[in-house]
Amino acid sequence: MTDEAETVLRRDPVMAELIDRHDPYSEPNWSEYERLCISIINQQLSTASAAAVRERVFELLEGDVTPEAVLDADEAALRDAGLSRMKTEYLRNAARAFRRNDYTKEGLAAHTDDEVVDRLTEIKGVGEWTARMYLLFVLEREDVLPLGDLAVRRGIELLYGDGEEMTRAEMREVAEAWRPFRSVATKYIWAEYESDS
Repeated sequence: MTDEAETVLRRDPVMAELIDRHDPYSEPNWSEYERLCISIINQQLSTASAAAVRERVFELLEGDVTPEAVLDADEAALRDAGLSRMKTEYLRNAARAFRRNDYTKEGLAAHTDDEVVDRLTEIKGVGEWTARMYLLFVLEREDVLPLGDLAVRRGIELLYGDGEEMTRAEMREVAEAWRPFRSVATKYIWAEYESDS
């Protein structure tokens, strides 16, 4: 986290406590395609189930999670690893898209967040949530607020709403204080949520 981000986030007393209590949520250094695959695998699964499926799929591909490897993999083997028919198709759709277009950090550098979301959601199987995870983790955009993520919403409700349900508009209002570093704040929300769950 930059000094500037820390200065902005510490103005929020709740966020200041989180910064003191946690290291921000972080992930291994996945390739762009690997990270998109992980987001697709994670869709509508619990954290534990998603991690188990991901591990089996990555093992099947012998750690070589590339568009070529996914397109060459036996469909039945991917299904045996825990992927549904739809998710197998989604990973392959993403593989074909990655062969055609440049979705790397450099390739998307000139695109706004909304343009990136539009481009990614053209891939069947990539929705808004998956595209926002890509903005946050792969492109490392600093001001993404993924309210489509249940853990982020629950975390905000627990920290700012005494556990009571909040509307997305109320959550956006809370997050205004974190601009232009809402991605950084989100990683602290995740760290707190995961430490409690």
